[in-house]
Amino acid sequence: MHLSKVVVPTEHASRYLQQLCKHWSHKFSVDFDPLKGRVPFSDTAEVTLAADGATLTMTLSVADPSQQERMQHVIDDHLKRFAFREELDIVWTD
Repeated sequence: MHLSKVVVPTEHASRYLQQLCKHWSHKFSVDFDPLKGRVPFSDTAEVTLAADGATLTMTLSVADPSQQERMQHVIDDHLKRFAFREELDIVWTD
C-alpha cells in the first residue's frame, strides 16, 4: 500500500471529520466517531481521519500509486466544500 498524509490546521476538525464521514456513509461502509474515522472507498483505497482541537489529520492508503493523486483531489474537494467559510492549507506528503 502507498500512504500519503495531510495535517490540516483547523479549529473545526471534528465537525469536518463527521461531515465527511456522514457524506461518504451513503456509498461506503464508514466507521467514525467525533475524533476518528475510516472510509473504505474500495478494496484498494481508504482514508483514515483523526481530529483534535487544532488539526484534522487524514491518511490515504492506496494499492495503486496511480490512484493517489486522484483520491487526494477527491478528498480535498469534499473537505473544501464543507469548510467553505475558511481557507484551509491542504498539503499532502508521501
